[in-house]
Amino acid sequence: MSSIFLLSPANTAGKRAKVLMNPGAEFDLAKRLRNDELTLGETFSFLSGLYFRGKLAYARKFGASENIFVITSHRGLVSPDTVVDLDELRAFATVPIDLEEPRYVRPMMRSARELAAAIDTTCPVVLLGSIATRKYIEPLGEVFGARLVFPAAFVGRGDMSRGGLMLRSVVSGKELDYIPVATAVRKGSRPPKLEKLDRGK
Repeated sequence: MSSIFLLSPANTAGKRAKVLMNPGAEFDLAKRLRNDELTLGETFSFLSGLYFRGKLAYARKFGASENIFVITSHRGLVSPDTVVDLDELRAFATVPIDLEEPRYVRPMMRSARELAAAIDTTCPVVLLGSIATRKYIEPLGEVFGARLVFPAAFVGRGDMSRGGLMLRSVVSGKELDYIPVATAVRKGSRPPKLEKLDRGK
């Protein structure tokens, strides 16, 4: 089995979400959302731009579609190909991703345990998201233990830099190196800026 990829979510309460949910919006994504035609992956890619788009492109490049999951605020781990509607998007925004919030923690733990039971005990589980805070690594680490890994190059990078890094990996076809979350130094000095992406390749 190929690696499992877990993608941290987009901000569903920001300005982009308001634009997308505007009932008068006439651009394609907004119309498709109102018509129940928009997937979670497309929705979060719009809301977060480069960062989520980079994560999703990276996971699709190096993983199987059935092994990619998005962390959500109240539904646990969900496939990016799941269709979402306006009510669902509004519901995402009402539940904070916080370890003190049972509406987040309980579904997250339940779906993580279901996933852990369904995969091989040696299968790596790659977290593509923030590794500097507890909100993802504690519940996921409790379930997956040493199998929970993240790209070593994430240390010290901000969201946009991580997104750009993953898009560069997609272009080059070279998967990033992973290290275990449990034993890693998750905060560090900021690395050099990424070289400009050659879109001609």
